Amino acid sequence: MNTTVRPQVRLYVLMCAMLALASCTRAPNNTPSEDPFEKINRPIYKFNSGVDTFILRPAAVGYEFITPQFFRTGVSNFFDNLTYPVTIVNDFLQGKFVQGFQDIGRFAMNSTLGLAGILDPATAVGLKQNEEDFGQTFSVWGIPQGPYIVLPLLGPSTVTSSVGIIANTQVNPVMQWPNSSVRSKMFILWTVESRQSLLVIDEAVRKSFDPYLFIREAYLQNRRFLINDGQLAGESFDDDFDDGFDDEFNGDFDNAIDNGGAAP
Repeated sequence: MNTTVRPQVRLYVLMCAMLALASCTRAPNNTPSEDPFEKINRPIYKFNSGVDTFILRPAAVGYEFITPQFFRTGVSNFFDNLTYPVTIVNDFLQGKFVQGFQDIGRFAMNSTLGLAGILDPATAVGLKQNEEDFGQTFSVWGIPQGPYIVLPLLGPSTVTSSVGIIANTQVNPVMQWPNSSVRSKMFILWTVESRQSLLVIDEAVRKSFDPYLFIREAYLQNRRFLINDGQLAGESFDDDFDDGFDDEFNGDFDNAIDNGGAAP
């Protein structure tokens, strides 16, 4: 999936769309075929929400409060770059060879000229950030995504994407860092930074008719968007989105909400 807007911004836009839809109806339609495990998912979602309320969100708010914007941008860029091998591997597994070599160039440029990814010179020269993972690759290979599930601590997923998460960790340098102490500290910072990037959607989730349904539908639509490379309902949403949304908001909006890297 080609994107210059970070994944969290796309998710934010999709969630806002779902919120607008929910406001037009008193009760959102259930989709049992996609969520047959809802009776199990909801208690796990409630548990995750409790962890978020008492641990993750306070940590994210504190992180945002004590760190300047340029620092958070650098941390976000660093983790975007460090985890980029996941995208590169899946480029080639999906047969996107041109994109794969472009992403190798992006990774090499940001890792060197970008000071280990803290800066992002690759975007400035036209090497766009892409987002691919094993969950998308499995779909390209013809494997259905399967039912929606909520994973303890990890949040929304599907059966196939949850297997993809395991595969992602095998090529994610953060998860494979040789020094366990450094790896743990990096993972904590990555988690806090990722949660901070999602603070912008908290109010929308809170005001939704049903936060569980809101997040479920936003997640599933976002996955479809990524899997289909921006093709929704037979139209290329990606080009219009990138040309319009990116040009207007990719700088000012990104800075305004101080968005971060991909969630772990």
